[in-house]
Amino acid sequence: MSEEVKTVIRSLAQRVKAAAAELAKASSARKDAALRTMADRIEANAAQLKAENARDIADGEAAGLSAALIDRLRLTDTRIAAMADGLRQVAALPDPVGAVISGTVRPNGLRITKVRVPIGVIAIIYESRPNVTADAAALCMKAGNGVVLRGGKEALRSNVAIWRVLQDALAATGLPADAIGLVETTDRAAVDALITADGLVDVVIPRGGEALIRRVAQGATVPVIKHYKGVCHVYVDASADLAMAEEIAFNAKCQRPGTCNAMETLLVHGAAAERFLPPMLGRLATAGVELRGCERTRQIVPDIKAATEEDWFAEYLDLILAVRVVASTEAAIEHIRRYGSNHSDAIVATDIREIEKFTQGVDSAAVYVNASTRFTDGYEFGMGAEIGISTDKIHARGPMGLEELTTYKFVVYGSGQLRQ
Repeated sequence: MSEEVKTVIRSLAQRVKAAAAELAKASSARKDAALRTMADRIEANAAQLKAENARDIADGEAAGLSAALIDRLRLTDTRIAAMADGLRQVAALPDPVGAVISGTVRPNGLRITKVRVPIGVIAIIYESRPNVTADAAALCMKAGNGVVLRGGKEALRSNVAIWRVLQDALAATGLPADAIGLVETTDRAAVDALITADGLVDVVIPRGGEALIRRVAQGATVPVIKHYKGVCHVYVDASADLAMAEEIAFNAKCQRPGTCNAMETLLVHGAAAERFLPPMLGRLATAGVELRGCERTRQIVPDIKAATEEDWFAEYLDLILAVRVVASTEAAIEHIRRYGSNHSDAIVATDIREIEKFTQGVDSAAVYVNASTRFTDGYEFGMGAEIGISTDKIHARGPMGLEELTTYKFVVYGSGQLRQ
């Protein structure tokens, strides 16, 4: 890591940390006013944002980026309007800072309260989509945190343009502009400097592909909140309403297959397999899904590929599905324990005993009963927005909204008590 890059990043983080201390004391009204001003200015500067984005698009096309990546990178009038709308939605959410989580009075009269407070400085490392710049900044700021943003090099001009609009809006409403910082260098050493900035950065949240997240997690000395991938399962029990199961499985796979909460493996109890698999797999095949099955699945529906051991671990993010017939709910749980990613897993069943086995036995961030895994999302959970989805077990798990961007402290009120 070059000392020059390290110095630049530490200087940026120091400015954000100083600003975060001021932001932590800001009222909800001032933060909400800043967010609404950000939204207004995003709309007012749409032409400039699109011009800078066009330069990123041109460079991306020249570099041979795929059509899918170019689409993720592009800022349109609709996407800019959605960014502004997202800022206003965050402004309308309840402020978690200062909320009392719990309170007790001890026999000696001490009043102990557990109160939500900002985490401090959050670093967000993300790829491609420039709208994340506004989304992440808004959520962190509403929760009273300073934020250091490091987007992908393919979106640098777009990210810088959005960031400057956001900073101007903070300054215009009397809040410290440095509460939102952005890494302006594309040098990869900047990521290494950011994720090892102990004492300046309190937590890192990587958003992107598995390779990026693993690199951050393996190199960080600062705490990381993450999910590597989403290998999500739907298990169809012997007691399932098979019509319901078909709709749930189809939605979980096909509604948006490129997301981390889409089903990647379908598990079916042996007692239901011969009735369920032929119509289910026929419907999936008609929808363009490539099917890969275990030996028993291929006996029932012969015209599909054989699944390999690697298929059970795979996050396809595409119209590809692995299918396995299992002997029991316990066998389904064991498969998920071995091959899953602790993201989102579902059971379709009517037998309460099997449901309870599944919900108790599957240790995932979200466990569903008779519903699609596609609901693992901050908006769908009623959080209004999310910074990402965590499969960790410490601090935050599942969709991360405003509350998950806070921590807590104990405030203790006494009247002269002394410990004996």
